[in-house]
Amino acid sequence: MNKPSTPPSPAPDRGFAYSKVFFEDLVDQALAHAKKLGATDAGAEASEGCGLSVSVRLGEIENVERNRDKSLGITVYSGQRRGNASTSDFSLRAIQQTVQAAYDIARYTAEDPAAGLPDEADIAQPEDQPGDLDLFFPWAIDSAQAAALALRCESAALQTSKKITNSEGASVSAQQAHFFSAHTHGFRGGYASSRHSFSVSPIAGKGAGMQRDAWYSSMRDATELASPEAVGRYAAERALSRLKSGRTATTQCPVLFESPLAAGLLGSLVQALSGGALYRKSSFLLDSLGKRVLPQHIDIFEDPFVKRGKGSSPFDDEGVKVRARQVVEAGRVQGYFLSSYSARKLGLPTTGNAGGSHNLVLRSRHTRASDTLDEMLRKLGTGLFVTELMGQGVNYVTGDYSRGASGFWVENGQIAYPVHEITIAGSMKDMLKGIAAVGADTYNYGSKTVGSILLDRMMVAGS
Repeated sequence: MNKPSTPPSPAPDRGFAYSKVFFEDLVDQALAHAKKLGATDAGAEASEGCGLSVSVRLGEIENVERNRDKSLGITVYSGQRRGNASTSDFSLRAIQQTVQAAYDIARYTAEDPAAGLPDEADIAQPEDQPGDLDLFFPWAIDSAQAAALALRCESAALQTSKKITNSEGASVSAQQAHFFSAHTHGFRGGYASSRHSFSVSPIAGKGAGMQRDAWYSSMRDATELASPEAVGRYAAERALSRLKSGRTATTQCPVLFESPLAAGLLGSLVQALSGGALYRKSSFLLDSLGKRVLPQHIDIFEDPFVKRGKGSSPFDDEGVKVRARQVVEAGRVQGYFLSSYSARKLGLPTTGNAGGSHNLVLRSRHTRASDTLDEMLRKLGTGLFVTELMGQGVNYVTGDYSRGASGFWVENGQIAYPVHEITIAGSMKDMLKGIAAVGADTYNYGSKTVGSILLDRMMVAGS
């Protein structure tokens, strides 16, 4: 038996402890050993993540944390049997033991007709991948500098008003990662990415009347973050606006979801249209391909190739080609979100969504540039403007929706008073079809971008 060759030195690369070349060799060693054991197919991924997180509270540093994680994952197929194992030990002996563990699992796992690597025709080749998507911007910040930014953010919140009486703290995070992945159907690829942020959570008022709120800024490039002072002041203004909250009477009325919460509604739609929920028949949108599930004025577009996009990627988590596509057109579902496995279970082609959606944008054909939040409140007329949701009250099998909420009661298009300790309820099918308007006040929440969403009617349970 030939001894595996020794991997190259893990030379640091762009602030990482390991180079891309080192990761490529680790992956190749794992795949070669899997084939030597008798695996019919195999895939492997080596990855590393590192970063700094600093939190402060009331002018004092509370926590400084540095993280550096590494992993080698291997998936082995013995026919239609699949096994998976991982290790954080990059020695040759550990790699071989991990591959052996994955192979042993595969040998004794039940056969699954849908198991296997992606079809070779679906694999992303170099010519299928765009140029640099600008996903990696390392932030050369130390703990003292991060603490100073967090303190500026919290100080701005505390100085906004004497009614800001306390703070749950502020934090700064600088994170970066890279990986290399390959499998025996011909895929090879990887890239580096970054995500940086700061946030603050001030408290307004005293005693039983205290109210808290929060805000944050998150970008791949730290130079594009909002100023810490702007984030602090806005978080404080949000907390102040909630003082003297009460409960409203139980009623049915129009409901306006603030844009960050509207992104959550879009997320619920994605969940219901995802392969795992569909083949398990645990979605309220079964067999919806080609059917209208949203009003005719609504379109949803997916684009994996947005420069610096938080949901951008040259390929999905399986190395499958991704493409820009219309997910919903004129309210009709044009495509699901499928990995190779879920696609096979459904008898459909993969959509390149192993790992999730890519830069979704929900738009209304009726939206105009003048549809600011103030204009959306005027369109709401008299009803509820929701700015916070609590709980996980979405039943994806039935579509039943019921969540705790707080926000503002609106009369004649003007905010009348803040409300809390209420519940909003409805059917997701009816809610999606009842989208009356989408604001131009777009907000990016991870891989989703949407403005505030006005629903024509929901049940509001209050006093």
